[in-house]
Amino acid sequence: MTSSNFAEVLSKLDGLTETMTNRTMAWSAINSGTANLEGLATMADETEAAFTDAGFKAERIPPAPMTEISDKGEVIEIVRGEAMLFRANPGANRRILMTGHLDTVFPKGSHFQTPVIRPDGTMHGPGVADMKGGICVMLEAARAFLSSSYGETVGIDVILNADEETGSHASAGLLAKMAKEADIGLVYEPALPDGTLAGARAGSGHYTFTVRGLAAHAGREFHIGKNAILGAARLMLAVDELNGVRDGATINMGVIDGGVATNVVPDTCVVRINVRARRTEDLNWVDSEIRRVHEEADLGEGITAELHGGVHRPVKEMKGGTEELFNLVKKAGGDLGIGIDWAPTGGCCDGNNLAEAGLPNVDTLGVVGGKIHSDQEYAHPESFVPRAKLSLLIMLLLASGQAPWPKRLDA
Repeated sequence: MTSSNFAEVLSKLDGLTETMTNRTMAWSAINSGTANLEGLATMADETEAAFTDAGFKAERIPPAPMTEISDKGEVIEIVRGEAMLFRANPGANRRILMTGHLDTVFPKGSHFQTPVIRPDGTMHGPGVADMKGGICVMLEAARAFLSSSYGETVGIDVILNADEETGSHASAGLLAKMAKEADIGLVYEPALPDGTLAGARAGSGHYTFTVRGLAAHAGREFHIGKNAILGAARLMLAVDELNGVRDGATINMGVIDGGVATNVVPDTCVVRINVRARRTEDLNWVDSEIRRVHEEADLGEGITAELHGGVHRPVKEMKGGTEELFNLVKKAGGDLGIGIDWAPTGGCCDGNNLAEAGLPNVDTLGVVGGKIHSDQEYAHPESFVPRAKLSLLIMLLLASGQAPWPKRLDA
């Protein structure tokens, strides 16, 4: 395996650091928080222009209907942005699925809006690493591949969804559908600050308990009230007993909303929790145990609870075709002089979804950066071209037959 066989194709990416930096800066300046539909539409327009110029045909995919529980305990409909689907060579027998996301965690009113290049050369701004820089890496790697002599031999599908940062609930169906049609997945979340890739990923679930009691005046009729906050506390203590039972399985009581005033016995309390587990059997156990506790817990006389939610990111394990693909990435990186290593993580991304659909994938092929999801997010512009070359070489090795295609996880 040697990159010298593809030196001419790989050299097409040389000198693109400034172009990729400028594009990432421009995209970072567009606020595209998950709830900012206007900003997401602008990002959709920007990426459509860029990917069609690179040889893709574009399609906008409406989000699936979604509901969530309000802080008042009401089931409400929420709207997410459209996903972008770009396709090249749709009739090819071998297919690569590349995925990224248009949304960031920064809402429209965030103070963190303006990208800058710091004196040390790092790029600082919302989404520069997670993952507008990653989309630029994906774009240039795909463009160079499609213009190569192998460009018509492999199909490339690209999904840029608009709700990854909130769990990809509205785009999960699209991810699953396209994953079932592909042979490998390349996902452009940022690498860790030292360049390490994420390997196995924990699975995750979001659950909301809506606890209901009976409101009453805290002075005049305290005795007839049924305190929903106390009921929620009893329920959460019962759920917390599950922590520590299985190694690597955790349950976090994250958000609680309840009550209207200190002189009113609260009739509603909403509790939101997150679960994580590193093995499928543990994630399934946590899910079933939460449901058991919901049915059996003593919340107090006259107090009830409704449960909403469940597992939304299955566990991603380092095995089979995924392990084969990681080994290919490591060898390709070594040939390019890029040290590649990986580590398990408790974080989740769309790579979890792709693995659940049977698709071997590597999900941290984006830029090198760090402090994501904070107002100190940064990326290293000098990593953009090497990371694009890494993806390009992987595709060239597979397309040319110099590397075997990894086996699908559901094969």
